[in-house]
Amino acid sequence: MTTSQKQAIIVSLSENTTELAELADTLDYHIQKTFVQPRSTPEANSFVGSGKVKEIHDYITDADPKIDLVIVNGELKPSQWFTLEKEFEIEVYDRIRLILAIFAEHADHQEAKLQVRLAQLQYERPHVRELIHRARSGEHPGLMAGGEYQVDDYYEMIKRQVKKIGEELDRIRDTRELQRKTRHQSGFYAVSLAGYTNAGKSSLMNALSGGSVKVEERLFSTLSTTTRNITDKTEGRSLPILLTDTVGFIENLPSWIVDAFHSTLEEIELADVVVVVVDGSEDVSVVAKKLQVSLSELREIGVEAPLIIAINKIDLLSAEELERLMQYLARHEVCADHVCLPISAKQRLHIDTLLETITSLLPHQVELLMKLPASKAANAFLSELYRKTKVMAVSYDDGILVRVMCHDAIKGRLIAQCHRAQGSVVEEKAKAFIH
Repeated sequence: MTTSQKQAIIVSLSENTTELAELADTLDYHIQKTFVQPRSTPEANSFVGSGKVKEIHDYITDADPKIDLVIVNGELKPSQWFTLEKEFEIEVYDRIRLILAIFAEHADHQEAKLQVRLAQLQYERPHVRELIHRARSGEHPGLMAGGEYQVDDYYEMIKRQVKKIGEELDRIRDTRELQRKTRHQSGFYAVSLAGYTNAGKSSLMNALSGGSVKVEERLFSTLSTTTRNITDKTEGRSLPILLTDTVGFIENLPSWIVDAFHSTLEEIELADVVVVVVDGSEDVSVVAKKLQVSLSELREIGVEAPLIIAINKIDLLSAEELERLMQYLARHEVCADHVCLPISAKQRLHIDTLLETITSLLPHQVELLMKLPASKAANAFLSELYRKTKVMAVSYDDGILVRVMCHDAIKGRLIAQCHRAQGSVVEEKAKAFIH
């Protein structure tokens, strides 16, 4: 901790503040002290009791270095937020506002910035209503968003911006839908990475695609979708698959934040296969909880595709610890009905097995056995098969005999091209697919 680092305190109704501290650290806040008042429900007016409020106020007054932010481990009502800011005379963030601040800092593409701004406006709306109520009751509160607007003018501005941003996101969503349709018609499969924030999705993206997506050991380092081709060691030996990395999940996010990221989360909803990544190096109960949160979120957004659960970071576990984790997940039926694979994206452990499993679960696969003459046109067609299909076998005897697996969407075009190259389809069969 440096003296220039921003200082914060946590106010909580329970001892479980680890994740909140990690969120604060992501914004470079040093947690100077944590105040806990065990309660089953928050105090109606100030989240914690009046005695605890005075204790916190006195601490803030005397703190050296001074406190820059109070972070509440929960979701504040607008009236509670107003009361605490008035009492402490510094900024107060609840857990949701802290997450939104991280989103705002990490949004580096236009779509992500729009989605974050929409979520911020949805968050601000009830708080501004509270400010309007206070102002009309004779109080003169400051405005959380700052600026020269009067409170009521700011509220109208929020409504206009929400509408405008919604329209812009709809246009982006339409463009994304057109891209998905084009990729589908070109024979590409869509595989999405999902899971709790900081589980290692970006590292897995790099391991599967051979890419260099930015990897940070911080919560919500990825907010924008990133799409890459899955690569295989043997050129032309795998189906054309596009892999998408997207925003991570976290527990107890309000539905309106999830709705703000709807256009991004569609990439998961409409994928052919979803790989759910979880950090296996954490305590077994934490792994199980985060996995359950992720699976619940996937159900909420309507995912029906096959799921593969990738237990990541096993390079940090001993063989005994990994065995204990797998037994715990099996005993609690966390992975029930899903393929569960231990992997290390960083060390590339079992990545080949994961790739094989992804391929085996892809729907709408068709196997074609084609016979081609030994000609220039046939060789050109064979090169295209290597790009657009999984070439399973090739033999050269009386011409060229090639067996491929492809997406059903391009089967007709491939057959037509085969005929144009003076070839013929010897065999065609659909792959049996079990959800």
